[in-house]
This record gives sequence, C-alpha cells and structure tokens, in this order.
Amino acid sequence: MHQAIKEMLSPYQCKTPEQYKNALKEIVQEIALLGLSRQDFFDKAAFYGGTALRIAHKLDRFSEDLDFTLLTPNPNFDLNSYLKGIEDEFVTYGLRLKAEKQIKNIETPVESAFLKANTLELLLSIEGINNASSGTHKNELLKIKLEIDTDPPNPSGETESTFLMLPIPFSFRILTLPSLFAGKLHAVLCRQYKSGRVKGRDFYDFLWYMKKGVKPDLLYLEAKMQQSGHLSQGERLDTTKLKELLNAKFETLNWGQAKRDVTPFINDTFALNLWSTDFFKQLAAKL
Repeated sequence: MHQAIKEMLSPYQCKTPEQYKNALKEIVQEIALLGLSRQDFFDKAAFYGGTALRIAHKLDRFSEDLDFTLLTPNPNFDLNSYLKGIEDEFVTYGLRLKAEKQIKNIETPVESAFLKANTLELLLSIEGINNASSGTHKNELLKIKLEIDTDPPNPSGETESTFLMLPIPFSFRILTLPSLFAGKLHAVLCRQYKSGRVKGRDFYDFLWYMKKGVKPDLLYLEAKMQQSGHLSQGERLDTTKLKELLNAKFETLNWGQAKRDVTPFINDTFALNLWSTDFFKQLAAKL
C-alpha cells in the first residue's frame, strides 16, 4: 500500500468492510481533487455540494458525488479533457480507476463523468488489513459521479481557496459557506425527486448549516432560483419570503422517506427522531 494511502486511511479506524468502502470512496474523491488541481481546473471552477462540505468543513455524513460549478458560463467547456489526468493521478498511488464521460440523453448545461473501479480489486490492493473485502461480490462496483455546471447564474457564488495535506499538500477553490448554504437551499426548495423519493441528505445538510449559524447568500440563491424558473425574472428574495417557501416545502414532505434516504450516510441516527414538519419550521424561523 502506498504510504500516502496508508496515512489517508488511518484516521478512519476501519473495522468492517462497509467502513473500508466508505473510506475508500473518500480517498478516491480526494485524489480526484488533486488530479484536477494539478491540471489548473480550479482556475476555472469551484467545488460545492455535500462532498465539498464533508471534505472542507467536516460535515458528519458521507457523501457520494463530486459537484463543481464554473466561475463564468462556458458552453464549450470540455470535462473530458481532464479525465486522463485524474486516471493518471490514481495510478501514482497504486489505484486502478476509470474516468468516463457520461453521454447526455438531453441537452443540459451540466457535464458529467463517472469514476469507476472494481470494489474488490481496490480493497485487495490495500495490504495489511484484515477481512476488508469480506462479503464483497467480485463484480461490485465503486462508482463516484463527477458533475460540473457550465452555466452558473449571475451573480455566481462567492469562492475561497482551501487545501488538503494528503495525499500531498494541494489547494482547491470552493464556494464560501454562505454560497454553499444558498446552493443547498436551492436543492431543498427546487430539487425534483424521482418517483417521489425525498433526498433526506439535503435536509441533514440544512440542519448542519443552521447549527453552525451560517447565513445564506440570498443574492446567489435568488439568481439560481430565477435561472431554474422557481422565481420569475426580477422577483426579489428576502428572508421573509425564503421562510415562507421553506415552510411550504416542509409541509409537502414524507419525513419517513427523508430519514430512510440519509440513514446509510450517517453513524448515529438518533437525532432523526426529531425530524418533522414542525421541527424544520422552527429551524427555518431562526434564519
């Protein structure tokens, strides 16, 4: 096992195969960030979403996807040009993953790719661990989605630079916490749930921002909602209106579905017992 991978794995104190799999996903995410940073990707784009919150601000839940936004619109942006560099970065650390661009079925401003590897092969490539691969099917796939919004709204979110020390010290650009919160609020208010399946992770993250006392970037949220058609052009968004929209959303939700969605991504589910329309309305009142 590469020394850097050993150092990255150590803080997780993994004991079960599932814990090793979650740790591997995050190690893959961070090496992918390094591969992008090495190619000056963050001169053009910023990291955002749940994984950004997890990696940069220690959100206490696991997250699956890598989400980015360009700093300025560019309909000709080519995500494919960065994928070989990401693959080469994995090879440096003794990991074999494939980065493949997703073919669009419909025209959207979002470019997507998948990082894929055989889970069993990855686990077996890590030497000196006991039973890490126990119960893992030989065809089980580790898959991480990478997406970038090539048409950010105006104004776009505020950004800042941060860094990781492993696998080597490197920096990357990320939306600031107020802009990250605005992006999450857009997901809470505007995400379309497939087959009515509520994405409870959005509401878990909303709770995290509220606990931290983060104030959302309302101008950025307003611009995103106008762009997605959830506010009309010229319609203003203030705190009072935001609370009204959130309360209306909370009244429509199936909280049982929300809890089931987030449960696999957290270690302690006791706090989910509080989740209800009334609980989230009380939180929104503190915005």
